[in-house]
Amino acid sequence: MAVAQADWSGIGWDAWKSLRLIRARLDAGADPNSGDVYYGPPLHRAAECGSPDVVAELAARVDDVDAEHEGRTALWTAVFANRPDNARILAEAGADPWRPMMNGWSPGRLSLATPTPGLFGDLAGRPGLSDAEAAAVAEARRMVAALGEFEYDGMGLACVAGISAAEAVRRLAAVPADAAEVEEIAEDPWSYMDESLDIVGITDVPGGCVVSQPWGYGPSTPGVTERLSAGTVCYAMYANPKSGNQGSVARDGEIVEWDTHPGGGSPYPEQPTAEILIEYLYDGEALAYCCAGAGLRLPDARAINGEPDMWVRLAERDW
Repeated sequence: MAVAQADWSGIGWDAWKSLRLIRARLDAGADPNSGDVYYGPPLHRAAECGSPDVVAELAARVDDVDAEHEGRTALWTAVFANRPDNARILAEAGADPWRPMMNGWSPGRLSLATPTPGLFGDLAGRPGLSDAEAAAVAEARRMVAALGEFEYDGMGLACVAGISAAEAVRRLAAVPADAAEVEEIAEDPWSYMDESLDIVGITDVPGGCVVSQPWGYGPSTPGVTERLSAGTVCYAMYANPKSGNQGSVARDGEIVEWDTHPGGGSPYPEQPTAEILIEYLYDGEALAYCCAGAGLRLPDARAINGEPDMWVRLAERDW
C-alpha cells in the first residue's frame, strides 16, 4: 500500500476536489497552513477550485481561517472565483466577510458585484456599491453577453477611446485595402504573412473605435497603439495561440503597461479600487476587458469578429 506524501507536491487543480486525496496528505503530515509560494496556501487553492468538502476539511485544520495571501483571504478568493458554495463553507467556519482588504473590497462588498449579492445575508449597515460601481457591474454583464463566445486565438485587437474610425485611419496613415486581397488573406493568412500584418479592419463603436485583425498581432504593435493613443487611451491585445493573451495599454502616445494578461483576473492590494472591480467583472473575458478599459460600449461582436466598417492597409514603416 502506497504511503501518502507529507507535502503538497503534485497536487493539480482538479485534485483539490478529492477529499480522499487531500485528507490523506493532511493525515500524512502535509501542512494545512502553507503551500506553493506562487499559488498560495492550500485553503486558498481549494477555495478557488476545490470542492466544498475539501474546503471544510482544510478550514477545520488551519490555524487561521482568515490568513491572508497577497492581501486576500481564502474567503475573498472564493468570492472572486464565483464559488458561493465554498464561500458559504468558509463563512460558517468563521471567516469574516467584512474584513477590510484589497483596497476597499472585502469579500462581502465584492460579493455584491457577483451573481449572488445576498451571499452573506443581511446587508444593513454594511458598505455597498457606489452608483458608479453598480453601473460598471451592469455594463459588464451587458457587454459580456453582447460579445458572446467565439474562437479568437491568433487575433489582434486595439480598442481606442474617443476617436472615430476615420481619425484612426488618419493617425495610421492608412489607405483603403483591396477587397479581393483581403478575401484571399482571410482564406489563407499563413500564405500571406508579410502582407497580412499590414491589413487591419477599423470600426466605429459607441465610445471610440476598434482596430482588429483576425489573423495576427498587427493592431497590438507598439507603433500602432502609440499613434492611436495620442491624447487618449488604447487597450490592445494579441491572442497568442502559443502563450495566451498578451496585452498592453498606451496613453497619450506612450505605452504605460506591457505584457499584461487582459481578463487574467489577478488584482493586487495596491491596485486602484475601480481596477480591482474591473479585474473581477472581466475575469476570463479578455476581449470585453480591453473594450471596457477604453470605455467602449460595443452593442455586439461585429467590430471584433464580423465585417469591419473598412479594411485598410497601414503605411509602410516599422510598426
